[in-house]
Amino acid sequence: MRPSYSSDRCWSTVVRNKLKYVSTVGHSPPTDLLTALTEGIAPDGGLYLPEVFPTLESTVLNRMKGLPFAEVSRIISQHLLGDELQSKNLDELIHKALNFTIPLSEYQKDIFGLELFHGPTLSFKDVGARFLAQLLDFLREEDDQPLFILVATSGDTGGAVAQGFFDKKGIQTVILFPSGRVSPLQESQFGTLGGNVHALEVSGNFDDCQKLVKSAFLDHELNKRVKLGSANSINIGRLLPQIFYYFHAYGQLLTQEEPLFSVPSGNFGNLTAGLIAKRLGLPVRGFVAATNINDTVPEYLKTGTVRPRASIPTISNAMDVGDPSNLSRIEYLYQSNLTKLRCDIVGSVHSDTETRACIRTVYRSTGKILDPHSAVGYLGVEPGVSRFGHGPSMFLMTAHPIKFRESVEQETNCTLTIPESVSSALLSKRQVVPIGPNLSELREFLLNKT
Repeated sequence: MRPSYSSDRCWSTVVRNKLKYVSTVGHSPPTDLLTALTEGIAPDGGLYLPEVFPTLESTVLNRMKGLPFAEVSRIISQHLLGDELQSKNLDELIHKALNFTIPLSEYQKDIFGLELFHGPTLSFKDVGARFLAQLLDFLREEDDQPLFILVATSGDTGGAVAQGFFDKKGIQTVILFPSGRVSPLQESQFGTLGGNVHALEVSGNFDDCQKLVKSAFLDHELNKRVKLGSANSINIGRLLPQIFYYFHAYGQLLTQEEPLFSVPSGNFGNLTAGLIAKRLGLPVRGFVAATNINDTVPEYLKTGTVRPRASIPTISNAMDVGDPSNLSRIEYLYQSNLTKLRCDIVGSVHSDTETRACIRTVYRSTGKILDPHSAVGYLGVEPGVSRFGHGPSMFLMTAHPIKFRESVEQETNCTLTIPESVSSALLSKRQVVPIGPNLSELREFLLNKT
């Protein structure tokens, strides 16, 4: 049931047209927050970014030292969205969406893991998906046209979005995932819910799923009949809350030194959020774009050439992306100036063999267990230090090891216990619809649901 609030929860509390959002292509006019959230992709095919990045004062940064994640999130939200939502409503939104911790764990001197997997689906994507779901639920009116959220997932996005939007009134959530490319636990978190969550198994790879979503948004006839929205990292509403935990990470350091962030990357929303955080005033020594062998962005940083290609399956499957959407945002932020981009980011590419060895080595030396994605992040620290110098270095831990149980148990010889919060999904009935990698089948499915 939709929660009851006082009358100030109505549209009168929303002061729009304050912070504008612009397209990375530049052919669409600036728009307001709600439009950017519900459109997902701008009319010209670009992705939305804030028109300006208001810098935080140093006193605010200092005030965030040692604060809980929810409080840091409130401060940054107020900074970015304060002209859109009243403070008490923003507090309510954050309380519902971000009611979990994000601790910083020390692995060795000056190397820390930022544990982003303590949300309901054990993935960093809980942060963005839950915040976006609550924000849309707050901004939409009761009698608005039904909204169809389209999501392409290579792993964890599907579960986070499905759980975040489950039972949201007036919203249908459609998850497209590549057949045979996600783990059973990952699929169970979105493929067993039913209700307003629909799982479409695409006979292809993640790039095929992503192309279907983009094609649907650009299909003018379809959009006349169905109101579409996105909850992938292409949606600015999912991207903005990912900024929060970069500030929270800095706030947990017992030093004023600038940290390095090694970011395991697939579609590059996480890294884009970090770059925006730096624009807002976060002290950062540098970033590592750490990938598996799907190395489109590290190759671009090295050669200056963007060469999209079909993705290659790896054990870090959520990063199996050959044509990352958020690269356009990164290029926009740096005005396609590769020299400036290289000043802030270094690429780091790691094979499955290296990733497996890292899981083994870290477990033997620390007793701590990394999932394959977090291991790629850990591996990125060394090249990051080589490029940007010594100091506190953080790698983002994007998923709980249980989500990649087979790979992790094989390398550690440990038997992992499935957390009770997700184990029931594995026993639930599978509710999945197979489709081909073509827009006509997706269009037919959507029109049949209207």
